[in-house]
Amino acid sequence: MKDIFISADTIISPLGFTSEANVSEIAKERSGITLHNDISNSPCYASIINDKKLNEAFNTLGNPDIYTKLEKMMILSLQNTISQAAFSISDKTALIIATTKGNVDALNNNFEPERAYLSVLGKKIKDFFGFKTEPIIISNACVSGILAIAVAKRFIQNEYYDNALVVGGDIVSEFTLSGFQSFQAISDKPCKPFSNQRTGISIGEAAASVAISNKNTEKEAIQIIGDGSCNDANHISGPSRTGEGLYLSILSALKEAKLKPKNIDYISAHGTATAFNDEMEAIAFNRAKLEHVPLNSLKGYYGHTLGASGLLETIIGMHSIKNNTLYESLGFDELGVSMPLNIIQNTTRKAINTFLKTASGFGGCNTAVIFKKVTH
Repeated sequence: MKDIFISADTIISPLGFTSEANVSEIAKERSGITLHNDISNSPCYASIINDKKLNEAFNTLGNPDIYTKLEKMMILSLQNTISQAAFSISDKTALIIATTKGNVDALNNNFEPERAYLSVLGKKIKDFFGFKTEPIIISNACVSGILAIAVAKRFIQNEYYDNALVVGGDIVSEFTLSGFQSFQAISDKPCKPFSNQRTGISIGEAAASVAISNKNTEKEAIQIIGDGSCNDANHISGPSRTGEGLYLSILSALKEAKLKPKNIDYISAHGTATAFNDEMEAIAFNRAKLEHVPLNSLKGYYGHTLGASGLLETIIGMHSIKNNTLYESLGFDELGVSMPLNIIQNTTRKAINTFLKTASGFGGCNTAVIFKKVTH
């Protein structure tokens, strides 16, 4: 099978409008999660992009008034990634869009209701950049972002496309917030993944994008070497108590990558800070013999950015490999799961050659992807 590489990346978030700016803020242990009074009936903690700053940045590309917030976030991210990519858009370039809720806010603002359709979101992104192929929408709960990377890899390996541009995004809305509130899953303080003191999630918004191809044009590149995705078929919102779906996804990724658990240098976990998710992940990692591997959750910096989370957190993992730095799992204090985990408690320099990104979501979906640093 062809080797597949990521050649460019961009994060748009409350921590900055480039990947480098985001990594810099994480290195300083700064979180985008703050208290907000205007998105719910009661104050809540969330990570939200400033509308004024977003519009100012978008003004260089077009009229911000004719695009939704999510469209502006995605377009800004893709514009920067396309400018860095090692290839130009052709009729063999895939556009893959990952999102959980898309333009759901179009139902409550000045845009026509049809704007909420995922197909319309895809067409807006396609037309803005002049893609020659129809967009592929990945909307599979909270694994959407990392699953989109796996889908791009498989399309290119099977020669449906030569390369792909992948963008993921979601926004914080009253609709999304009320859904998690109905599960009593929203934390009354910034979230604390894997912590004994965790009380639920903080939600966030972000857009992230990567360029993927079968060509390695960099002195130090990131290669996608294995992936797996498995549904545990347990419950519409609750994960398997045995971690079965995530465990099988990890085994599949390790098998394709031809690696043993001891060869994984770092894990970027899903780590939502809910009681059931964190416990399930701990069980799955222990079943896969990965309990010794340094692990963090980035939700303490961004909140849960839904369909963007797996893509955003992959990009931070890529920079972690390139910088040989393990970043603190912000908000962690005392281990709050029943199985041992090696949580990263302080930002540390360490040689990293491989990392595993995992994600799990409603409906029982689970995805695991393994990345490797390649140097010439």
